[in-house]
Amino acid sequence: MNSSYDQAWLQVDGSSLKHAAAIKPLESYLGKIVTAQAVSSQVFRTAIEELTTGIALLTGEQPFISEEIETGPCLVAGTLGSIKGKLLDASLEAEEAGRVGDEGYIIHRVVRGDQDYIFIAGGSDRGLLYGVFHFMRLLQTGQANEALDLIEHPKYRLRMVNQWDNMDGTIERGYAGGSIFYKDHTIVSDLTRVRAYARMLASVGINGITINNVNVHQTETKLITPQLLPDVARVAEVFRDYGIVLYLSVNFAAPIELGDMSTADPLEPAVQNWWKQKAADIYRTIPDFGGFLVKADSENRPGPFTYGRHHADGANMLAEALEPYGGLVLWRCFVYDCHQDWRDRQTDRARAAYDHFKPLDGKFKDNVILQIKNGPMDFQVREPVSPLFGAMERTNQLLEFQITQEYTGQQRHVCYLIPQWKEVLEFDTLCQGEGSKVKDIVAGQVYPYQHSGITAVSNIGDDFNWTGHYLAQSNLYGYGRLLWNPELTAEEIGEEWTRMTFGPDPDVMRTVMDMLMESWPAYENYTSPLGVGWMVVPHVHYGPDVDGYEYSTWGTYHFADRDGIGVDRTQATGTGYTGQYVGANASMYERLETCPDELLLFFHHVPYTHVLKSGKTVIQHIYDTHFAGVEQVEQWLARWDALEHKLDPQRFLHVKQRLLEQLESAKEWRDVINTYFYRKSGIGDEHHRVIYS
Repeated sequence: MNSSYDQAWLQVDGSSLKHAAAIKPLESYLGKIVTAQAVSSQVFRTAIEELTTGIALLTGEQPFISEEIETGPCLVAGTLGSIKGKLLDASLEAEEAGRVGDEGYIIHRVVRGDQDYIFIAGGSDRGLLYGVFHFMRLLQTGQANEALDLIEHPKYRLRMVNQWDNMDGTIERGYAGGSIFYKDHTIVSDLTRVRAYARMLASVGINGITINNVNVHQTETKLITPQLLPDVARVAEVFRDYGIVLYLSVNFAAPIELGDMSTADPLEPAVQNWWKQKAADIYRTIPDFGGFLVKADSENRPGPFTYGRHHADGANMLAEALEPYGGLVLWRCFVYDCHQDWRDRQTDRARAAYDHFKPLDGKFKDNVILQIKNGPMDFQVREPVSPLFGAMERTNQLLEFQITQEYTGQQRHVCYLIPQWKEVLEFDTLCQGEGSKVKDIVAGQVYPYQHSGITAVSNIGDDFNWTGHYLAQSNLYGYGRLLWNPELTAEEIGEEWTRMTFGPDPDVMRTVMDMLMESWPAYENYTSPLGVGWMVVPHVHYGPDVDGYEYSTWGTYHFADRDGIGVDRTQATGTGYTGQYVGANASMYERLETCPDELLLFFHHVPYTHVLKSGKTVIQHIYDTHFAGVEQVEQWLARWDALEHKLDPQRFLHVKQRLLEQLESAKEWRDVINTYFYRKSGIGDEHHRVIYS
């Protein structure tokens, strides 16, 4: 094990697994690996290395590598095409093989005559790599002996992460130290840790990465120039070994910033030719380059609005430059007026993405994908699903999550986000009648999108444990697993990660799983109530400041007064945002009687005495949940202390220190929020607990 960083869920502890009952029946297979084909790519070589190294760590013995199958138990690894003619005719139906696709795989045991083997067959070399990681996961979790007849393929074509790393070595919204990619405005020379990260991502099926911040600053603008492209190519090579395609965030004003042009007008032929030349330079250096991620006309970033053009004009210009090479433009829909007047009750930030992009449906080129945040605002602990999903029948869509916990505790608090993401994916947009769920829309199964999938802002940095909090590793792991198979439950994913990370001890498993599954509701309890959101310290976004954004130009308000709280977004009397939803969804959010309590204050302004479906008033709900959230963290601390003798000292102490910080922060949230609303409403707590006046 490399002592400079944690191995996360990829640590293989042979001492605890070698003699486990679930592993023992398979030991005879693990001593010999038959490669069913000649080395066809570096990805194939990586797959065999992962299989060989993993088994050696697990069993303490290096497996023998052969190109020919003989008698006796063994593992057979290759692509489906190479294995099928030799070994699979009698063991696999053709239609089953057809389900694998390019990135899928089959793991299957065959007993035929004097041959007895387990094969891992990928639809491609990349599929083989994913199959190897799955097989090793089964071994690590003790499930291999009972799960050796499976066919897997990913739900989503694009499964990406976005790094918000800057070339000065910092990470915007990064809560786990500095960048592993950059230092002192250069790409680091030693890419060892980048390779370890690529391995982590590939182990959960990620196939694309953008390696720089969407807010592209001066130095980062040069990443697309001959000056820096050779270093970008070094990084691309590392990820290529693990089947991951590299993308870059680009500055829309790059023609001006690099001193070549006086304009960045997307309809200016000279600007179009400039980008075509840049694309040619990139693909000469990185032939499998994925494309551009663009944040334009958002939060003071340059874009086509400067020239009186619309977003399709800007995106299509870049798409045309990339089109000859198969490159994609990922165009972010996070576009809104960040210079609002808080006195204006009709301008609504939540409306912005839909209002900007819905009228442009059908005007984007086929290699443009709109990258849409999961909610209409900005990765809050609770907000509705963006109504833009499914609203555009003729425009490719990419769902964007945020793994880094900007508004959910910044990786100083436990907040397992898989349950939140599951709710988003399961939301039925009704855009094509019942059953038009987000998970199927972004898989291209509701509308025939040519390109679609899911991306997310990464949560890693150069901290020893990658994520700043050991338990935050679960969000990165869970994100990848959810993209591969959104039918997995949050519990199934959490149990996998916990067993791989902490081992099989039942007390540790139970405690960690309870903490994970309780964490999102607990965080919501002691922070922002009933979907109102924000209430955080501006810009920092950590800790309570109820009015921090209340009079802000950024357009995030709660409108609390002496009588009530919440934002009226109804069509009848408010901003009209509810009208962006389809059919019964619009009606559900519009009507006070049917609006879900957890989103009540996002859609409605109500009195503090309004009675929720739970039977509590709004004000009593605020008091009760904020006390309950603190009590939950106190219980975690007590349960964690009971595990001290079962965990290694470093991880035990690290998580305990984080829990202690979370407890103090939760208390501050509780006292600030409860005091604020007591002072606003003048209504006391029914249970007479301590609230400061």
